[in-house]
Amino acid sequence: MEFAPVSPPDAGVAAAARARQDTLTKPRGALGRLEDLSVWVASCQGHCPPKQFERARVVVFAGDHGVARSGVSAYPPEVTAQMVANFDAGGAAINVLADIAGATVRVADLAVAGDALTERIGAHKVRRGSGDIAVEDALTDDETAAAIAAGRAIADEEVDAGADLLIAGDMGIGNTTPAAVLVAALTNAEPVAVVGFGTGIDDAGWARKTAAVRDALFRARRVLPDAVALLRCGGGADLAALAGFCAQAAVRRTPLLLDGMAVTAAALVAERLAPGARLWWQAGHRSTEPGHALALTELGLEPILDLRMRLGEGSGATLALPLLRAAVATLSSMATFTQAGVSDQASPPL
Repeated sequence: MEFAPVSPPDAGVAAAARARQDTLTKPRGALGRLEDLSVWVASCQGHCPPKQFERARVVVFAGDHGVARSGVSAYPPEVTAQMVANFDAGGAAINVLADIAGATVRVADLAVAGDALTERIGAHKVRRGSGDIAVEDALTDDETAAAIAAGRAIADEEVDAGADLLIAGDMGIGNTTPAAVLVAALTNAEPVAVVGFGTGIDDAGWARKTAAVRDALFRARRVLPDAVALLRCGGGADLAALAGFCAQAAVRRTPLLLDGMAVTAAALVAERLAPGARLWWQAGHRSTEPGHALALTELGLEPILDLRMRLGEGSGATLALPLLRAAVATLSSMATFTQAGVSDQASPPL
């Protein structure tokens, strides 16, 4: 599975944005991280000052995982399909948060264990549930290719429809288990370093989850450095599609906000599928899952928020969108010293 080369955000525009920041009515650097984010948005858009986001789009990738039947989650597998219906009805956390942030939500069923809720939601469905990675591959070769292609197609569909910012989300009971396998494999970490408590499992559940990751990782490490084979062996259709989605967003020069553990694990793979893609991403937040921090460090991304969240769905990334909007607004709308008639000279020290 090959992606077109990723060209970086515009360095010249980034320099112009930094120069403009220094002309605004504030001490240099006084807006801290907001200034960095405004420069990133301008460089992604290719012009300074940047334009406010008009069509931010959240895409939630849904899929079931065979390993969930092993007691690695506090919730039964059928909750995945129930939550897909909840997303479609507008009743989930991501729907509420997206509405506040000025974004819209799409849910895509890649591997929910059952029939797709609607033809639209199931347009890119690959299979019904991914394999139990503790004992078998998650996907076949053909299914892996189909899932990556589905994620790429979804990114193209959204960009072609006018999306100017993409937010990657996930839904799948047990999906932090394969996500932990991907992170451990690509950061050379041990299972205990990447496994968290997910949806709220107890200590016994954590032990089962760690054992499942250990068993899957034993097989997954054999296929490295083949990123596609890693998705086949230790991922799942939803995670493979997320990897394709994140990679293609960068190919299409569209900024993207990453969410939590599952999304960022897929992004680690996406960076290998399309080197340089990470320059088009920001980490919306850092979750409480220990593997998430490892994945962000590997990608060189600093999270915008840290609210001790572990929900998924794109929720943490969507909460970061208002801050990204604020960054754009300050760079675009603040007066310069000249416009405001304000001196830009600091007083000499006494």
